[in-house]
Amino acid sequence: MSAAIKSRDKSATPNVKITIRPVGMDKPKAWLAAGFEDFRHAMAVSLAYGLFWVGLSIAITAGAFTLGLWHWLLPLIAGFMFMGPLVAVGSYGISRALEAGRSPTLGDAFGGWRGHAGQLAMIGVMLVLLLLAWFNMAMLLFALFFGFEVPSPESLYAALLTTPQGLGMLVVGTGIGGLLAFGAFTISVVAIPTLMDQDLTFMEGIEASVRSVARNFRPMLLWAAILTGCVLVGVMTFYIGLALILPVLGHASWHAYEDLVRIEPREEMRG
Repeated sequence: MSAAIKSRDKSATPNVKITIRPVGMDKPKAWLAAGFEDFRHAMAVSLAYGLFWVGLSIAITAGAFTLGLWHWLLPLIAGFMFMGPLVAVGSYGISRALEAGRSPTLGDAFGGWRGHAGQLAMIGVMLVLLLLAWFNMAMLLFALFFGFEVPSPESLYAALLTTPQGLGMLVVGTGIGGLLAFGAFTISVVAIPTLMDQDLTFMEGIEASVRSVARNFRPMLLWAAILTGCVLVGVMTFYIGLALILPVLGHASWHAYEDLVRIEPREEMRG
């Protein structure tokens, strides 16, 4: 029995050591610059990947209006912040191919997740749960401030900016949504690139991500604000700007992972 316990304990010990490096407030700017460089060196593939998400966003928006669910557009756009790390998976694959000295292909963009699909899916489930929590909260807030009747698009969007109920819902919704989105950012910002780059479990990836944010809170808070601001700019261009913004931010996030996380083999315990 003692031999079995020793064997189980040894197998449960991680075979790598994950170290989180401290970074300065200047790093987010450097990550963006590196992201632009990756985009420039793989422009065709990166742009094709960005255009895919532009097309999907336009299709979802058109579907919402067609089905009479237009009032869900604001929660959906805000919910994009929750799924951003998963959206960036293709950009991670492109950056990884560039670092390997290869010319990136669409296979790198759309198939880079295959080697670690199971662990990435587990992170995806956690992000979806946070997204569903946000949708439920948005529904509750709408009912509290506007009741259960859905007004016309013109009156609703005008009320959001010109009435106490609308402004109140925006303030409260932004606060709650921001907290939930930052939670999603904290558990995933480097977890997904870590899992794509290393043979680790999703919990090890989440641990690395949480530790990265905790050790570098101010730079990572700035990075989260930059990501949010850039995505909002892309949305305000009727999604067209996302064709450039999403790939650049994805490439930049890959370089953020490389600066923040160091993974090396753990020395075998003697005896």
